[in-house]
Amino acid sequence: MNVNEVFGDLYGRIPPLVRDAVAGLDPTELATPPEPGANTIGWLVWHLARVQDSHIAELLGKEQVWQTGDIAARFDLPADPGNTGFGHTPDDVAEVQPTAELLVEYYDAVHARTEEYIGGLTPDALDVVVDERWKPPVTLGVRLVSVADDCLEHAGQAAYVRGLLQRR
Repeated sequence: MNVNEVFGDLYGRIPPLVRDAVAGLDPTELATPPEPGANTIGWLVWHLARVQDSHIAELLGKEQVWQTGDIAARFDLPADPGNTGFGHTPDDVAEVQPTAELLVEYYDAVHARTEEYIGGLTPDALDVVVDERWKPPVTLGVRLVSVADDCLEHAGQAAYVRGLLQRR
C-alpha cells in the first residue's frame, strides 16, 4: 500500500459510521442527550465534521466548507471558522439541532475535500511540520492520524449514545 491508500482507507472508514449513527433519527432524537449536560448524537457528528473541516481547510490553505455556501446557515449557526465545538457548554451543545440529512450532506462535503487532499499526498510530505505550537511540533502525518482518530472516536460515541437512547 502507498501513503494515499493507507490514509484513504483510514478516512474511508468514517462516512459509514456517520451514516449509521444518524440513520432514521429525527431532529429530536439527534438533539436528545443521554443525560442532562451530555453531548448529543447531532452535536457529536457535527463536531467531528467541524474538526475535520477546519484541519483539512488549514492544510489546503482554503476556507472551510463551513464558511462557503449555505451549510452553516442551514444549521442555523454562525459561519464562524473557529467554532468547532471545543469548549462547548451544554447550552452550546443544545444549539446544534440538525437533521440527519444535513449532517450527512455536510460530512460528505468535508470527506470529499479530504479525499482530494489525501489523493495528492507524498510520503515525504508526512514529515513536514504543520504546527509548531506543540512540543514536539506536529507533522502532517501526525495531524492526519490525529484528525482521523478524533473523528472515529466521536463517531463511536455517537453510535453509543444512539444505543443508549434506543434502550429507553
